[in-house]
Amino acid sequence: MIVVLDTNVIVSSVLSPTGSPAEIIRRWEANEFDLVTSHPLLAELEDVLTYQRVSKYFKEPEEKINALLRRLRTVAAVVVPQLTLDVVKQDPPDNRVLECAVAGGASYIVTGDRHLLDLKEYQGIVILNPAGFLAVLKLE
Repeated sequence: MIVVLDTNVIVSSVLSPTGSPAEIIRRWEANEFDLVTSHPLLAELEDVLTYQRVSKYFKEPEEKINALLRRLRTVAAVVVPQLTLDVVKQDPPDNRVLECAVAGGASYIVTGDRHLLDLKEYQGIVILNPAGFLAVLKLE
């Protein structure tokens, strides 16, 4: 199973180590699914994690956050999307998530973003919130 985790899910896992996003990261680290990402998504994640308004709420120590970033860069498949999509008109940066999922052959996108969740699926890629994705993992 190949999955794209939206930036908001990864950041949420750092902010709350007991929530659904953190459980998803633990399951990825246990090799229950394969993760695909892209350079634009990694850059966005690194930017968001350095925002003072975000970092002041971190529940995880900085070394654990840095280890997660290293693991994402080295273990996740990093794809280079070959197409530019314009599906999400209300928030164009959300299209980078779709581009990554298409390029990586993902089965699922996991996000808390309403614009993406409203799509429900794109080209056969199911779009779920973290709780919905955990329910899928429990069925596997």
